[in-house]
Amino acid sequence: MEFQPGDYVTGIYKTGKYAGVVTAIRPMHILVQVKAVLKHPQQGDLHIPKEAEVPLFHERRALSYNEQTNVPKNMVKPLEGDLPDYSMSLLKSIDQMRILLNNDESLWAKKSLACLDQLENDYKL
Repeated sequence: MEFQPGDYVTGIYKTGKYAGVVTAIRPMHILVQVKAVLKHPQQGDLHIPKEAEVPLFHERRALSYNEQTNVPKNMVKPLEGDLPDYSMSLLKSIDQMRILLNNDESLWAKKSLACLDQLENDYKL
């Protein structure tokens, strides 16, 4: 599908999923201005997913409102439905991630929950 600036889309960036507006088309990417968080990024090392025993367990923040990011073209889809409110979508994405992590007894899940607690404080929700 061909996108144009101004189109509302969803895009996956690293391990998060966002809704936003196309602001530019590039050869390999589409520049998307973030308007909502549909899936909060996974915590920890991107290269060794779901592992707690890594040299640096990364705290992964969601992209902020109006932040622009280059999303690979194959990771961009048209937005279906209404564009959610950023703050409400961020809170909902954290709640959904927390439910998944609470059902996981691993050390990675426990460390991830601690990161989410800190992030929720930082986000001032």
